[in-house]
Amino acid sequence: MDKINSRLRVVLNMEYRRLGRTGFKISILAIGGCGPGIAPNPEEGFRAFENALEKGINIVDVAPSYGEAEIRLGPLISRNRNRLVITEKTLERTREGAWRELRQTLSRLKVEHLDIYQFHAVSTLEELERIFSEDGALKAFLEAREQGLIRYIGITAHSDMRIVVKALERFDFDTVLIPVNVGSIIHPAPENDFKPILKIANERNIGVIAIKAIARGRWSVDRKYQTWYEPLEEQEDIDKAVWFTLSQDQVSTYSMACDIRLWPKIMNAGERFRKLSLEEQERVVNYFREKGIKPLFPD
Repeated sequence: MDKINSRLRVVLNMEYRRLGRTGFKISILAIGGCGPGIAPNPEEGFRAFENALEKGINIVDVAPSYGEAEIRLGPLISRNRNRLVITEKTLERTREGAWRELRQTLSRLKVEHLDIYQFHAVSTLEELERIFSEDGALKAFLEAREQGLIRYIGITAHSDMRIVVKALERFDFDTVLIPVNVGSIIHPAPENDFKPILKIANERNIGVIAIKAIARGRWSVDRKYQTWYEPLEEQEDIDKAVWFTLSQDQVSTYSMACDIRLWPKIMNAGERFRKLSLEEQERVVNYFREKGIKPLFPD
């Protein structure tokens, strides 16, 4: 994998970072499987995936809940297995349910193992209790890891960062996937405060995958994109938002938005990325504050 990345780095303008203790050297942008999975035209989704690979992106984030992502991308992922880090998710919270969905995912993707398997969108303490219970999904994850079907275990959250902190107190996760965006800085609240998680990740060498970097806020107008939040559209705004997210210490990659029409501008920003100084980050915060950017959580 490192040899492949070294060759791509010479040819392409894509930065690569280590994903925490996993040791994977990954591109600063990730293929969000949601985009091709829900694209109205499957062929356009295939082309978007292949174009991302050509740009040097070497990590894909998929889930069974992403429309037809697993079915559509299975052949492409298996064909490019040796150049991809595969991160997958499950919404199942029981041991039996997680095992069933894991087997289905492996079959659909046509691979023998997953690099990272994640508890998807954990939102409440009740869900966390179910996961850690006697017959909870964590049992399946641990068994699958022992059998070599998954290598690392992660957790993802969208709406309450306090849940991730609680989860990290109970289990030594290898990765976390969370919203890291400028709106959370402009309107801070316990639910959207990603900084405590980044601090823990730094102390314990946990890999961080960021999402929702280009969120403008919740939809207040007719939806133009297949994203559940209203995204930024202008290249300058996407540049500033993506660069801000990728400038946060411990963030390894940003998983691209659920609408492939936004990918060209996101990849453009990624290819021209440079880490922002603290002073530059503050200017970005003020820039978006004046534009009325709002956080996605709390309501």
